[in-house]
Amino acid sequence: QDYYGKELQKSEDLKTNACITPARPLPKMVRDALEHVHEEVVARYYGCGLAIPECLSSCRILDLGSGSGRDCYLLSQLVGEQGHVTGIDMTESQVEVARKHIAYHMDKFGYQKSNVEFFHGYMEKLGDAGLADESYDIVISNCVINLAPDKRAVLREALRVLKPGGEMYFSDIYASQRLSETVRKHRVLWGECLAGALYWRDLYSIAEEVGFSPPCLVTASPITIGNKELESIIGDCRFVSATFRLFKVPAGSWAGPGQVIYNGGIVGHEQELVFDANFTFKEGEVVDVDAEMAAILQSSRFAEEFLIRSGGASAKALQGCC
Repeated sequence: QDYYGKELQKSEDLKTNACITPARPLPKMVRDALEHVHEEVVARYYGCGLAIPECLSSCRILDLGSGSGRDCYLLSQLVGEQGHVTGIDMTESQVEVARKHIAYHMDKFGYQKSNVEFFHGYMEKLGDAGLADESYDIVISNCVINLAPDKRAVLREALRVLKPGGEMYFSDIYASQRLSETVRKHRVLWGECLAGALYWRDLYSIAEEVGFSPPCLVTASPITIGNKELESIIGDCRFVSATFRLFKVPAGSWAGPGQVIYNGGIVGHEQELVFDANFTFKEGEVVDVDAEMAAILQSSRFAEEFLIRSGGASAKALQGCC
């Protein structure tokens, strides 16, 4: 709270590039939407990667660690006036910045009523902010789960508030090994998103433990620290900024491998949908998928965008690693 509320006044104040590493170029519709976001909201924003998934029209979205509200105001435009975006953040001064600009953005977007709200609270305890079971289509998070001491509690709460078939789409920092006590207790490294980074294999075990489908890696890019003093404390550990998608797949939603055909109906992704590091769906093309991917597509908001049939080559379960 001190680091993001008091020490940092703008993204240039960060001491490493961990929190501002982009995963891949922003799609045009996202770039256009970003231009409509108030300059103070953008300046007070500290995120990594890209936490804007596809197929968002009329969705209800929750942003964990929403900060100054940049991603919320981006998503506000992409879900449309019938959709809704909730942001929650533990730093009161950041929530104040986000709330201050609600009227500005609704006017800018031409909306009759606000479709965003911001709560001061903790992502490990969403119930304290009044967030109900199965009330969101998508939970996003941009480089903040590393700041939570209890990652299991964050994923458990995200699963609870997601509707069946819902998705958690999030970018974060991951480490090549479990971190030493010295690193984990270092105040600046914690604020810079490194000391709280999860050993990447642990994400897979925690996701399975709380009830999510196996993580789908979307993108990963290495992080360079660029600060000699901090590098000497970290030693030989390596970090990546990675975006993953996890799904709340209802039991028994699909039994085996299948074949899918994308219909090209998602705005901004008409020719092809790059779903993750393993699956790219081109419009009209038959793709063999494993049982996990078939279940994800069948039970999620993507179901209407695909023709899904059983059979096909038995695609082996693919697991992206950092």
